[in-house]
Amino acid sequence: MKNLAVIFDMDGVIAHTNPYHAKAFEVFFDRHEITYSEEEFEKHMYGKHNSHIFTYFFKRPIQGSELLTLEDEKEGLFREIYQEEAKPIPFLPDFLADLKAHDFKLGVATSAPRANMDLILDRLSIRDFFSSTLGSENVELHKPHPEVYLKSAENLQIDPSSCFVFEDSFSGVTAGLNAGMHVVGVLSSHQQADLPICKAYIQDYKGLNADFLLKLMD
Repeated sequence: MKNLAVIFDMDGVIAHTNPYHAKAFEVFFDRHEITYSEEEFEKHMYGKHNSHIFTYFFKRPIQGSELLTLEDEKEGLFREIYQEEAKPIPFLPDFLADLKAHDFKLGVATSAPRANMDLILDRLSIRDFFSSTLGSENVELHKPHPEVYLKSAENLQIDPSSCFVFEDSFSGVTAGLNAGMHVVGVLSSHQQADLPICKAYIQDYKGLNADFLLKLMD
């Protein structure tokens, strides 16, 4: 399988972090006296880059140094809340080990800051599985633009058409499809009906292996 790759989003795909992001945003928005609702979180937080989230909730463009300052504050809250709670989506380590044993190249492509990714990969002791790890700092254009997935394929030296993507959000699935990759939807944050059409949908990684992916290419 030396010419195949699997690229994972992080939040909701490697770890079920979204509830902890919601908690961090609740503290953050309360500090800044910003109103919010669970429905708004569903539409404008999960799977979105912070530039979109802040601009929507603050009701004005947030960019440049202000974006960086607010992002540092909110993501620091998330890491503080999540660091003792980190655990993988069930059976992920087994799946990664099987893929590695079958010579798949593996990557992470997230809209989150690298500090979040570093925390999760190290807490879960899975960093060594991945040959490419890209965070929000590594791209100019964020999901649903395919840049992070195309850069991941380039890093892994695999053609995009030979890459699988695991994603849990509408923007993430769209990014994978826009990159010309085979996308598997992870139903940790959304229902199947809320996502674009994927090759398959999973709740977790129980029973998944290299053969599962190869059959998706038929």
